[in-house]
Amino acid sequence: MRDDGNTSAMVKGLPPTRDEAPLTVEELRAFERDGYVVRPGLFSPAEMDEIDRWTRELEEAPEVSGRYWIYRETSLKNQDRKVLQRIENFCPFHTGFDRLFREGRAICCADQLFREPAVLFKDKINFKMPGGSGFKPHQDQQAGWSAYASLFITVLISIDDATQENGCLEIVAGQHRRGLIGDEWKPLDDEVMAGMNPVPLTAHRGDAVFFDSYVPHGSKPNLTDRPRRALYVTYNRASEGDQRVRYFADKHKSFPPDIDRDPKKTYVFKV
Repeated sequence: MRDDGNTSAMVKGLPPTRDEAPLTVEELRAFERDGYVVRPGLFSPAEMDEIDRWTRELEEAPEVSGRYWIYRETSLKNQDRKVLQRIENFCPFHTGFDRLFREGRAICCADQLFREPAVLFKDKINFKMPGGSGFKPHQDQQAGWSAYASLFITVLISIDDATQENGCLEIVAGQHRRGLIGDEWKPLDDEVMAGMNPVPLTAHRGDAVFFDSYVPHGSKPNLTDRPRRALYVTYNRASEGDQRVRYFADKHKSFPPDIDRDPKKTYVFKV
């Protein structure tokens, strides 16, 4: 059941029609060449105000089994404190985000990049609070995603400015053409990453980065005193089926949200 009141919260005109083409020919070529493309200001300040408000709604909502998936981590700045790490699987319960991701600008761009209609695969917010850890270099496809589709495109939408100090996305251009270069369920080790030079993608609020699921990427921790929140919305080709429900059902078995965990088990995040 969806939350009440979210429809009225949406910015009028926020989701355009699916036939809109936000990305230019040059941006499409850059994505094909590098495996990613940066689109500054994909969302306006007013739109980001609304997205920020929606994000805070999720952050402040009661933690209930069967609703938003909430994960926390031990702060690197205070080992006695747990901080919010990410929230996943919230679209079924939030009309604003659901409409934004299924009808809005992000999926319009994914349609262009796939050169065919896209379908929502995964919805996630990485909070990276002060003391939040980074992510080791990896390819998204390493997380067992080939069981669902052959290729995915993720859009990162910056809710806060992303800097090198607070752990912005770092990405390697051109390696997506090599396919899977690491083992499934293992981060890319130093030997695989040798000779690669990840580029820090600093970003302003409202900027977006689209990247291929075979692109090596990672990020450093946030040791500043402010959060670095970012939406990560992933799509696959509609021709390969709507895999979202199956994916989250599988993930719940191996890496459930904190509230659904067996206290007798140890859960390890791999990729």
